[in-house]
Amino acid sequence: MLQLASVTKVYPNGVHALERFSAEIQLGEIIAIIGGSGCGKSTLLRAIAGLDRTSAGTVTLDGEAIAAPHPKVGIIFQEPRLLPWLTVADNIGFGLSELPAAERRERVARALERVGLTEKAKVWPRELSGGQAQRVAIARALVAQPEVLLLDEPFSALDAFTRKDLQDHLLDLWADTRPTLVLVTHDVEEAVVLADRVLVMRPHPGRLFEEITINLSRPRDRNAPLFDQFKRHVLTALDRSLDRTVPDMQGRRDAGGGLWW
Repeated sequence: MLQLASVTKVYPNGVHALERFSAEIQLGEIIAIIGGSGCGKSTLLRAIAGLDRTSAGTVTLDGEAIAAPHPKVGIIFQEPRLLPWLTVADNIGFGLSELPAAERRERVARALERVGLTEKAKVWPRELSGGQAQRVAIARALVAQPEVLLLDEPFSALDAFTRKDLQDHLLDLWADTRPTLVLVTHDVEEAVVLADRVLVMRPHPGRLFEEITINLSRPRDRNAPLFDQFKRHVLTALDRSLDRTVPDMQGRRDAGGGLWW
Protein backbone atom coordinates (compact mmCIF):
# COMPACT_ATOMS: atom_id res chain seq x y z
CA MET A 1 0.00 0.00 0.00
CA LEU A 2 1.09 3.56 -0.77
CA GLN A 3 0.38 5.83 2.19
CA LEU A 4 0.57 9.62 2.26
CA ALA A 5 0.40 10.94 5.80
CA SER A 6 -0.01 14.70 6.31
CA VAL A 7 2.39 15.48 3.46
CA THR A 8 3.43 19.14 3.64
CA LYS A 9 5.84 21.05 1.41
CA VAL A 10 7.13 24.58 1.94
CA TYR A 11 9.83 25.73 -0.49
CA PRO A 12 12.82 27.84 0.64
CA ASN A 13 11.29 30.91 -1.05
CA GLY A 14 8.29 30.61 1.28
CA VAL A 15 5.83 29.10 -1.22
CA HIS A 16 3.49 26.79 0.70
CA ALA A 17 2.83 24.14 -1.96
CA LEU A 18 1.19 21.37 0.09
CA GLU A 19 -0.60 21.26 3.42
CA ARG A 20 -1.23 18.00 5.32
CA PHE A 21 -2.24 15.91 2.29
CA SER A 22 -3.24 12.39 3.35
CA ALA A 23 -4.41 9.39 1.32
CA GLU A 24 -4.16 5.61 1.32
CA ILE A 25 -3.76 3.99 -2.10
CA GLN A 26 -4.16 0.25 -2.48
CA LEU A 27 -2.04 -2.01 -4.68
CA GLY A 28 -3.39 -2.01 -8.23
CA GLU A 29 -5.58 1.07 -7.80
CA ILE A 30 -5.68 3.84 -10.37
CA ILE A 31 -5.86 7.27 -8.75
CA ALA A 32 -6.35 10.55 -10.60
CA ILE A 33 -5.29 13.80 -8.94
CA ILE A 34 -6.99 16.86 -10.34
CA GLY A 35 -7.21 20.51 -9.36
CA GLY A 36 -6.62 24.06 -10.49
CA SER A 37 -3.24 25.51 -11.34
CA GLY A 38 -0.99 25.99 -8.34
CA CYS A 39 -2.68 23.40 -6.15
CA GLY A 40 0.50 21.32 -5.77
CA LYS A 41 -0.36 18.32 -7.96
CA SER A 42 3.11 17.97 -9.49
CA THR A 43 4.77 18.74 -6.14
CA LEU A 44 2.80 15.88 -4.60
CA LEU A 45 3.85 13.53 -7.39
CA ARG A 46 7.51 14.50 -6.97
CA ALA A 47 7.24 13.79 -3.23
CA ILE A 48 5.82 10.32 -3.95
CA ALA A 49 8.63 9.72 -6.44
CA GLY A 50 11.24 10.73 -3.86
CA LEU A 51 12.44 13.58 -6.09
CA ASP A 52 11.49 16.21 -3.50
CA ARG A 53 11.78 15.88 0.27
CA THR A 54 8.65 16.72 2.25
CA SER A 55 8.79 19.53 4.81
CA ALA A 56 6.57 17.47 7.10
CA GLY A 57 4.60 14.25 6.87
CA THR A 58 5.64 10.99 5.26
CA VAL A 59 5.29 8.96 2.09
CA THR A 60 5.55 5.20 2.66
CA LEU A 61 5.32 2.22 0.32
CA ASP A 62 4.69 -1.13 1.94
CA GLY A 63 5.77 0.41 5.23
CA GLU A 64 9.07 1.78 3.84
CA ALA A 65 9.61 5.54 3.86
CA ILE A 66 10.19 7.13 0.44
CA ALA A 67 12.73 9.95 0.70
CA ALA A 68 14.69 9.37 -2.53
CA PRO A 69 14.06 7.72 -5.92
CA HIS A 70 13.00 4.12 -5.34
CA PRO A 71 13.24 1.08 -7.66
CA LYS A 72 9.59 0.19 -6.99
CA VAL A 73 8.40 3.62 -8.18
CA GLY A 74 8.45 4.68 -11.84
CA ILE A 75 7.45 8.03 -13.32
CA ILE A 76 6.31 9.31 -16.73
CA PHE A 77 6.43 13.04 -17.44
CA GLN A 78 4.45 15.22 -19.84
CA GLU A 79 7.38 15.09 -22.28
CA PRO A 80 8.66 11.60 -23.20
CA ARG A 81 12.24 12.57 -22.21
CA LEU A 82 13.80 9.90 -24.42
CA LEU A 83 17.56 9.83 -24.73
CA PRO A 84 18.27 11.08 -28.28
CA TRP A 85 21.54 9.18 -28.67
CA LEU A 86 19.86 5.81 -28.03
CA THR A 87 17.56 3.84 -30.31
CA VAL A 88 13.98 3.14 -29.30
CA ALA A 89 14.92 -0.35 -28.09
CA ASP A 90 17.88 0.95 -26.10
CA ASN A 91 15.72 3.66 -24.52
CA ILE A 92 13.25 1.03 -23.33
CA GLY A 93 16.01 -1.18 -21.97
CA PHE A 94 17.98 1.67 -20.39
CA GLY A 95 16.95 0.81 -16.81
CA LEU A 96 17.55 -2.92 -17.16
CA SER A 97 21.35 -2.92 -17.23
CA GLU A 98 21.54 -5.21 -14.20
CA LEU A 99 19.74 -8.03 -16.06
CA PRO A 100 21.46 -10.65 -18.22
CA ALA A 101 21.57 -9.53 -21.87
CA ALA A 102 19.23 -12.28 -23.08
CA GLU A 103 16.56 -11.43 -20.52
CA ARG A 104 16.94 -7.72 -21.25
CA ARG A 105 16.44 -8.30 -24.99
CA GLU A 106 13.39 -10.48 -24.31
CA ARG A 107 11.77 -7.89 -22.05
CA VAL A 108 12.43 -5.07 -24.51
CA ALA A 109 11.06 -7.08 -27.43
CA ARG A 110 7.93 -7.93 -25.46
CA ALA A 111 7.46 -4.30 -24.44
CA LEU A 112 7.86 -3.11 -28.04
CA GLU A 113 5.25 -5.62 -29.17
CA ARG A 114 2.80 -4.53 -26.44
CA VAL A 115 3.02 -0.87 -27.49
CA GLY A 116 2.86 -1.73 -31.20
CA LEU A 117 6.32 -0.41 -32.07
CA THR A 118 8.30 -3.55 -32.93
CA GLU A 119 9.16 -2.13 -36.34
CA LYS A 120 10.57 1.02 -34.66
CA ALA A 121 13.10 -0.82 -32.47
CA LYS A 122 16.16 0.51 -34.27
CA VAL A 123 15.02 4.03 -35.11
CA TRP A 124 16.00 7.20 -33.25
CA PRO A 125 13.59 9.16 -31.03
CA ARG A 126 13.59 12.11 -33.46
CA GLU A 127 11.95 9.84 -36.06
CA LEU A 128 8.87 9.19 -33.88
CA SER A 129 5.58 11.06 -33.71
CA GLY A 130 4.52 12.54 -30.37
CA GLY A 131 2.19 9.63 -29.67
CA GLN A 132 4.83 7.05 -30.58
CA ALA A 133 7.40 8.74 -28.35
CA GLN A 134 5.01 8.67 -25.41
CA ARG A 135 4.34 4.98 -26.05
CA VAL A 136 8.07 4.40 -25.77
CA ALA A 137 8.10 6.34 -22.48
CA ILE A 138 5.26 4.18 -21.16
CA ALA A 139 7.03 1.00 -22.26
CA ARG A 140 10.29 2.16 -20.65
CA ALA A 141 8.50 2.79 -17.35
CA LEU A 142 6.55 -0.48 -17.32
CA VAL A 143 9.36 -2.77 -18.52
CA ALA A 144 11.02 -2.37 -15.12
CA GLN A 145 7.81 -3.73 -13.55
CA PRO A 146 7.35 -0.99 -10.93
CA GLU A 147 4.91 -1.46 -8.09
CA VAL A 148 3.83 2.18 -8.43
CA LEU A 149 3.79 4.20 -11.66
CA LEU A 150 3.38 7.97 -11.46
CA LEU A 151 2.12 9.92 -14.50
CA ASP A 152 2.43 13.71 -14.64
CA GLU A 153 -0.03 14.85 -17.33
CA PRO A 154 1.48 12.35 -19.80
CA PHE A 155 -1.01 12.98 -22.63
CA SER A 156 -1.68 16.71 -22.31
CA ALA A 157 0.59 17.72 -25.22
CA LEU A 158 -1.12 15.34 -27.66
CA ASP A 159 -4.11 15.85 -29.93
CA ALA A 160 -7.50 14.57 -28.74
CA PHE A 161 -7.53 11.45 -30.95
CA THR A 162 -4.01 10.37 -29.93
CA ARG A 163 -4.75 11.12 -26.28
CA LYS A 164 -7.86 8.89 -26.31
CA ASP A 165 -5.92 6.10 -28.03
CA LEU A 166 -3.12 6.24 -25.46
CA GLN A 167 -5.56 6.32 -22.53
CA ASP A 168 -7.05 3.06 -23.77
CA HIS A 169 -3.59 1.66 -24.47
CA LEU A 170 -2.40 2.53 -20.97
CA LEU A 171 -5.32 0.59 -19.47
CA ASP A 172 -4.47 -2.45 -21.63
CA LEU A 173 -0.85 -2.35 -20.42
CA TRP A 174 -1.90 -1.76 -16.81
CA ALA A 175 -4.07 -4.90 -16.95
CA ASP A 176 -0.97 -7.07 -17.58
CA THR A 177 0.58 -6.61 -14.12
CA ARG A 178 -1.80 -4.11 -12.42
CA PRO A 179 0.69 -1.73 -10.84
CA THR A 180 -0.64 1.15 -8.77
CA LEU A 181 -1.11 4.18 -11.04
CA VAL A 182 -1.18 7.75 -9.73
CA LEU A 183 -2.09 10.18 -12.51
CA VAL A 184 -1.96 13.98 -12.39
CA THR A 185 -4.27 15.50 -15.00
CA HIS A 186 -6.21 18.65 -15.89
CA ASP A 187 -8.58 16.62 -18.08
CA VAL A 188 -11.82 15.67 -16.29
CA GLU A 189 -12.80 13.09 -18.93
CA GLU A 190 -9.36 11.48 -18.67
CA ALA A 191 -9.76 11.21 -14.89
CA VAL A 192 -13.15 9.52 -15.22
CA VAL A 193 -11.98 7.20 -18.01
CA LEU A 194 -8.95 5.94 -16.10
CA ALA A 195 -9.42 6.25 -12.35
CA ASP A 196 -10.93 4.17 -9.59
CA ARG A 197 -10.87 7.30 -7.43
CA VAL A 198 -10.45 10.99 -8.23
CA LEU A 199 -8.78 13.15 -5.60
CA VAL A 200 -9.78 16.79 -6.07
CA MET A 201 -7.30 19.32 -4.67
CA ARG A 202 -7.75 22.95 -3.74
CA PRO A 203 -4.97 25.54 -3.95
CA HIS A 204 -2.99 27.93 -1.73
CA PRO A 205 -1.79 25.74 -0.09
CA GLY A 206 -2.52 22.53 -1.98
CA ARG A 207 -4.66 20.12 0.00
CA LEU A 208 -7.28 17.43 -0.46
CA PHE A 209 -10.75 18.85 -1.02
CA GLU A 210 -12.86 15.86 -2.06
CA GLU A 211 -12.49 12.19 -2.94
CA ILE A 212 -14.80 10.75 -5.61
CA THR A 213 -15.08 7.01 -6.22
CA ILE A 214 -15.68 6.17 -9.90
CA ASN A 215 -17.46 2.84 -9.63
CA LEU A 216 -17.92 2.22 -13.35
CA SER A 217 -16.95 -1.08 -14.96
CA ARG A 218 -14.22 -1.15 -17.61
CA PRO A 219 -14.03 -0.53 -20.51
CA ARG A 220 -15.89 2.72 -19.86
CA ASP A 221 -18.33 4.15 -22.37
CA ARG A 222 -17.53 7.85 -22.73
CA ASN A 223 -21.03 8.44 -24.13
CA ALA A 224 -22.97 6.73 -21.35
CA PRO A 225 -25.26 8.92 -19.17
CA LEU A 226 -23.61 7.73 -15.94
CA PHE A 227 -20.18 8.57 -17.32
CA ASP A 228 -21.43 12.08 -18.02
CA GLN A 229 -22.83 12.31 -14.48
CA PHE A 230 -19.43 11.50 -13.02
CA LYS A 231 -17.81 14.13 -15.24
CA ARG A 232 -20.28 16.71 -13.96
CA HIS A 233 -19.62 15.59 -10.38
CA VAL A 234 -15.87 16.13 -10.77
CA LEU A 235 -16.43 19.49 -12.48
CA THR A 236 -18.72 20.58 -9.66
CA ALA A 237 -16.13 19.54 -7.08
CA LEU A 238 -13.48 21.54 -8.95
CA ASP A 239 -15.72 24.62 -8.92
CA ARG A 240 -16.45 24.20 -5.21
CA SER A 241 -12.75 23.72 -4.43
CA LEU A 242 -12.18 27.35 -5.44
CA ASP A 243 -14.92 28.63 -3.11
CA ARG A 244 -13.25 29.59 0.18
CA THR A 245 -16.59 29.37 2.03
CA VAL A 246 -16.79 25.60 1.38
CA PRO A 247 -14.81 23.50 3.90
CA ASP A 248 -12.26 20.87 2.85
CA MET A 249 -13.06 17.19 2.35
CA GLN A 250 -16.71 16.96 1.53
CA GLY A 251 -16.52 13.22 2.10
CA ARG A 252 -16.26 10.24 -0.17
CA ARG A 253 -18.75 10.21 -3.04
CA ASP A 254 -19.79 7.43 -5.37
CA ALA A 255 -22.77 6.30 -7.40
CA GLY A 256 -24.26 4.68 -4.30
CA GLY A 257 -24.38 8.02 -2.50
CA GLY A 258 -26.79 10.81 -3.29
CA LEU A 259 -26.01 12.55 -6.55
CA TRP A 260 -26.39 16.13 -5.43
CA TRP A 261 -25.38 18.19 -8.47
